[in-house]
Amino acid sequence: MLGVEILKVQKEKIEIVQKMQDYIRENVLMPDFDLDKLYRNIGYSQRHCERLFKEILDMTLQEYVKLIIMSNSSSELIESNKNILDIAIDYNFETHEGYTRAFYKIFGITPNEYRKKQKPIPLFVQYSIKSYYSYIINKEELPMEKDVNLCMISSVERPKRKLIFLRSKKATDYFSYCEEVDCEWEGLLNSISTKFDKAAILELPEKLLKEGFSPIAAGVEVPMDFASEIPTGYEIVELEPCKMLYFESESFDNEEDFFQACQSVIKAVAEYDPQKYGYEYADDLAPRFNFGGVSNFRYAIPVK
Repeated sequence: MLGVEILKVQKEKIEIVQKMQDYIRENVLMPDFDLDKLYRNIGYSQRHCERLFKEILDMTLQEYVKLIIMSNSSSELIESNKNILDIAIDYNFETHEGYTRAFYKIFGITPNEYRKKQKPIPLFVQYSIKSYYSYIINKEELPMEKDVNLCMISSVERPKRKLIFLRSKKATDYFSYCEEVDCEWEGLLNSISTKFDKAAILELPEKLLKEGFSPIAAGVEVPMDFASEIPTGYEIVELEPCKMLYFESESFDNEEDFFQACQSVIKAVAEYDPQKYGYEYADDLAPRFNFGGVSNFRYAIPVK
């Protein structure tokens, strides 16, 4: 990821790349999607678009589009009864073999094996470069300028369950975790169809801490009967039943509001007195979950 000073200098480039990301997100699964239309829509030459995209996101437009298409196709393998050839054709592959080769190259497993085993695979997540830029600049330099927005609070019962997680050695938040470990964890854990909620950054309880590692990890909760293979390097433990208290920001439409949403939730958590409402924080029972969010920000704390 780029440093703060470089991000300032490259603000215009980031705006252009964000427009490309937005266009792809809205149109990539359309039957008539092609990159020539993207170049015309953005208003720059193919060469300029491809150079900027590679510079900012460290992958080509073609690689980016293929990762999105293959990740979307994977959900149909689990959620539909279509045969693999029909899925391949739906995603613009001419043959079963071509689709299988592409799927294996990206995910390390064939579509048929994935359908049978439902092993976690690293689904591609379309991270917004403008959200990252906005978060870093605001975090490093800007005070909160607006009053805190409304933060909704709700409780969810969690039964005894399992936690699949990956530790870090020195991370302190979402972005430093991704810089240390990479961002593959999010797509990988979200590919588990039986998960209770989306994958999240965790603040581990004391009982799960390990010498030489940070309290920050990434993980996902799954039912007690989960028996599939977990990814290399990950751990799995059991969690006792508890309530999870969810703090959720208002929805936002613009990436620039991501930082504001984070701050509204963080302030709400700091000022919330659980005892007034018959709760007590129970950080010994489970991690705290930072779910981030594309359109709002969510944070969950175990209570009893």
